[in-house]
Amino acid sequence: MVGTPISKRPKEVRKREAFGHWELDTVVSSRGKSKACVATFIERKTRHYMALKMPDRTAYTMEVAFGVVASQYPQDTFQTVTVDRGKEFACYANLENFHNLKVYFADPYSSWQRGSNENGNGLLREFLPKGHDFAQVTDEELAEAIRLINHRPRKCLSWKTAHEAFMGELSSHLA
Repeated sequence: MVGTPISKRPKEVRKREAFGHWELDTVVSSRGKSKACVATFIERKTRHYMALKMPDRTAYTMEVAFGVVASQYPQDTFQTVTVDRGKEFACYANLENFHNLKVYFADPYSSWQRGSNENGNGLLREFLPKGHDFAQVTDEELAEAIRLINHRPRKCLSWKTAHEAFMGELSSHLA
């Protein structure tokens, strides 16, 4: 898997000045548990966080999960995506072609390059700690955790919630 390195990502993405730039990851069940995991998505400017259960960490499953999430929003809501080098992102060329976006790869062992997603995943772990088998988590439990995460006021958003910031960006994008 080659892909475009994060060093080629535009400055406005790094600076969180523009809407529509995302970080993706997966949160997995503990070793020895099921292969189930959660695909996580966070918009860099607004910190809006989403998660979708997946039965495994394959590239095909990630491609389907991305399609499910992207289909819920206007087409240009996803302009770039920054991911790690996990096997689930081997589908990057399909994502770029089908969804008309650019995928950037963080450097190996550089989780801080996707800090928003790592932070979001840490917040999710407050609700679903390590050791949780994601195959046993209901869609309702996951949705409630995401709702609570997105409705926390954030200092970096001038005390708006991620939900408020995201909806504000969406409505101004549609206007």
